[in-house]
Amino acid sequence: MEPDLAGGIAVLDFGGQYAHLICRRVRGLGVYAALLPHNTPLEELEARRVAGVILSGGPSSVYAPGAPAGDPGIFGGELPVLGICYGYQLMVKAHGGEVTRGERREYGRTRVRIADNRGLFEGVEGGSLEAWMSHSDSATKIPQAMEVLASSDGSPYAAVKLSGHRQYGVQFHPEVSHTENGEAILANFVLKVCGAERRWSMQGFLRRAVEELSRLDGRVLCAVSGGVDSSVAAVLLSKAVGDRLRCVFIDTGLLRAGEKEKVEATLGRDLGLSVAFVDASERFMGALKGVADPEEKRRVTGKVFADVFEEFAGAEGPFEHLAQGTLYPDVIESGRSSGPAAVIKTHHNVGGLPSGLSMHVVEPLRELYKDEVRELGGLLGLPESTLKRHPFPGPGLAVRVLGEVTPEKLAVCRGASRIVEEVLEEAGMYSQAWQAFAYVGDDRVTGVLGDERRYGLQVVVKVVESVDGMTADWSRLDPATMEKISSRITNEVPGAVAVAYNLSSKPPATIEPQ
Repeated sequence: MEPDLAGGIAVLDFGGQYAHLICRRVRGLGVYAALLPHNTPLEELEARRVAGVILSGGPSSVYAPGAPAGDPGIFGGELPVLGICYGYQLMVKAHGGEVTRGERREYGRTRVRIADNRGLFEGVEGGSLEAWMSHSDSATKIPQAMEVLASSDGSPYAAVKLSGHRQYGVQFHPEVSHTENGEAILANFVLKVCGAERRWSMQGFLRRAVEELSRLDGRVLCAVSGGVDSSVAAVLLSKAVGDRLRCVFIDTGLLRAGEKEKVEATLGRDLGLSVAFVDASERFMGALKGVADPEEKRRVTGKVFADVFEEFAGAEGPFEHLAQGTLYPDVIESGRSSGPAAVIKTHHNVGGLPSGLSMHVVEPLRELYKDEVRELGGLLGLPESTLKRHPFPGPGLAVRVLGEVTPEKLAVCRGASRIVEEVLEEAGMYSQAWQAFAYVGDDRVTGVLGDERRYGLQVVVKVVESVDGMTADWSRLDPATMEKISSRITNEVPGAVAVAYNLSSKPPATIEPQ
């Protein structure tokens, strides 16, 4: 049951990868926010009595033919508006300014100088802040009615305000955790400029979710993998539908070390859920034989998942619903948000499931982010050991093995990833990282073990820090920890000869290698 948007914030989705992250940040302020299509009419916004509107970023250029545009009435009314990146450029263009492809693009961290501490920047000290930029186009001429609030070396109009109106625009992304004082900037707009009502909480979400899910007719089959998302989804459904829930754990042969045993202990023994275990590892490996393209791996994995679920449902059913722990980052990156988002990668449980399933797909967490799911799991009583686990891709190690998935590369990848997690746990650093794992490709290098020459695989270790998974920065591990990881991998994992460390952040890279 969707909360009433009256007194809340409407985020218009122009296809940016951070569109739902804006909603998450606003909800973090205790204000309900909903993502609506970019062309939502002003009349609808007024009828829903929203307190304000935020225009998201997007991949298009405002001057390109067919570029998405909102209702022009939004810029002519009294409704408070905050345009971010593409949304800001739309605002400048709507008021008669100019936006062009700049001579200097800005991506990543950029120093922004504040010219006016009122409004958006109220309470922001120091005269400048480090902001997250992600744009090629820039406002090159702003209307006389606009005041400049901030600038950067690449954007002389990094933040503006329309004089006499509650309309603001920022070229950077305040919703991204890497922007200093980003939360304060959004809070200034949402709470002070818009006067929005603080009535959103995870406790309220839990009440509404249980009420809505309890209305499901028939039995529910829930896929569990041992990760945070599927575990929380299963416990939430158990609270809502009781013994009409049946969980199934599919051993794909692509999971982390000890995953089956963890699920048996946590969901089965500790939480009392009914979990069936199906070993389909040979089936997955057979389907992946000869497949090297990462998108094809995801599609193949999704189809095998669906086939196994269908067969289990036929033998143990009937089941009317198939439940999954899909989160919104999965939906965004699969190009399935409400705006014209670009497809970054197809997630097996979003774009990989074929049409024509006999069960209706239920995704109770699809509007939430990882940190919200962990909070929800805490309210549901899940153990800390489950809630703090790092995200793990739905296709499993298939997307951490570059190229074709072979038994040798899979064994090296699983063993090396286990060591990475163990070393970080021992050093008390596991919970500081968002994800920590190893991946393996076809690169082979020469090594020496004792006096013997070895020719084997090179392992790449990746450890990143993040708040929500939408952006991430590589972790600056201390040399002693990195040395221990490397030493253990090359000594304990057969076939691993050398270890490298990935220094890429998101963007421009994604967290997973594929």
